[in-house]
Amino acid sequence: MTHNIYLYLLIMAGVTYAIRVLPLTLIRKQIRNSFLRSFLYYVPYVTLAVMTFPAILDATQSPIAAAVSLIVGMIAAWCGAGLFPVSLSCCAVVFILELFLCR
Repeated sequence: MTHNIYLYLLIMAGVTYAIRVLPLTLIRKQIRNSFLRSFLYYVPYVTLAVMTFPAILDATQSPIAAAVSLIVGMIAAWCGAGLFPVSLSCCAVVFILELFLCR
């Protein structure tokens, strides 16, 4: 059983290494395809959103407060508010709604 763990760790390390090294070795020229460039540009944002979105909905006691806070944060960000005002408004919304909803 123990030898399987080392095999799994070796395979995971190999896959992680290959994912990071293969693009560096295979792609030598500048990427000119506009679709591929825009796809690669948005990958970090999508990755951050995919990791953050479930945490937003699970971080509160009430899913309603989380959903309303998410909507308020999206509206504040759409209107041009910075990171601190958006997070402050989301925290305030969650605080107020959980104060009244979770009694």
